[in-house]
Amino acid sequence: MNGTLAWTGISTPLGPMILAAAGEGLAGAWFAGQRHFDGVADDWLRQDDNPFLEEARRQLAAYFAGRLRRFDLPLAPAGTAFQRRVWQAIATVAFGATRGYGRIAADLGQPAAARAVGAATGRNPISVIIPCHRLVGARGDLTGYAGGVDRKRALLAWESGGFP
Repeated sequence: MNGTLAWTGISTPLGPMILAAAGEGLAGAWFAGQRHFDGVADDWLRQDDNPFLEEARRQLAAYFAGRLRRFDLPLAPAGTAFQRRVWQAIATVAFGATRGYGRIAADLGQPAAARAVGAATGRNPISVIIPCHRLVGARGDLTGYAGGVDRKRALLAWESGGFP
């Protein structure tokens, strides 16, 4: 991720997260140690009072407290046009539900693109809020998750009745 972003850190039941915002909205929400996230860049500005970050912090706290099932935030993830289409499709998967990568590919009109959907999902820069943890393999198996399969399992368990 390039360019100056505002950022802050938060605590969650699944470990610390970094939130980042661009001028248009939330640009990132990463768990500490998440794949495809190299950490806060030198040119990012710590800005705990940024309105996008404050609202993301508030909504994530409500989600983890069981008071929020659907996020309502302006999002500004950086990615290719295909990645952004995949992330938009993922955002439609309801709380507590799962969907296969192949189904997302079919929904996008590209039924042979399940692997490409998986690759785009792995690059999702806005964990939990764009709920890529809700995507599963063709047989319902828990495939990879950039934040770790244990976190994916915990998020799915949380959404189906509480943290294990």
